[in-house]
Amino acid sequence: MSTDIYRLTGRNRLMIADFLEGLDDRTWAAPTLCEGWTVRHLAAHFVQPMVIGFGRFLLAALRHRGDTDRTVDHLTRRLARHSPADLIALLRQHAPDEVNPPRVGPMGPFAETCVHLRDIARPLGLSADVPAGHWRILLGYLRSADPRPAPALVPPGRLDGLRLAATDTDWAAGEGALITGPIEALGMAATGRAAALSDLTGPGAAVLSARLRPH
Repeated sequence: MSTDIYRLTGRNRLMIADFLEGLDDRTWAAPTLCEGWTVRHLAAHFVQPMVIGFGRFLLAALRHRGDTDRTVDHLTRRLARHSPADLIALLRQHAPDEVNPPRVGPMGPFAETCVHLRDIARPLGLSADVPAGHWRILLGYLRSADPRPAPALVPPGRLDGLRLAATDTDWAAGEGALITGPIEALGMAATGRAAALSDLTGPGAAVLSARLRPH
């Protein structure tokens, strides 16, 4: 399974590089669904796991008192100083790299290629997306009980008591209040993107919406 995930992640990175290459300078400065990050920041974030070694990440984390979010933001902003052309070249160069972040393993980088591409494309009104089969793999992981998915992707309890069912492909999982919609929207909402909720229907949609509100 890991070998397949590495291969799919590499393919997605190359596809994302092609997508980014087609964007103009103004679009590179556009906001994304990741608060405070532009398209350029997310392009940098795609290459961060491959070009920032564990040692450098650990040193940065120590400077930020172990706050992973602040560490990632700091490193992403530093990498975003590269030109768009350089970031695209780095993404292509490192597309085959096999990265295994702590706690999440190869599913982490794979998930980022699925979700962050849409974090860019959704606000721009663009259809760029990974294949539906990739969303099936990711949602299967997010709904798994063993191993439990990484909290950074889906915190414990977010999907409890909910049944997710795709309307555009053959996929459904879970028991409870039903949520239906395109598989991409299910994946985006499951990973905390409230912007995808408007594409979902069913009694479970309101439950998930409430869980995604800041507390």
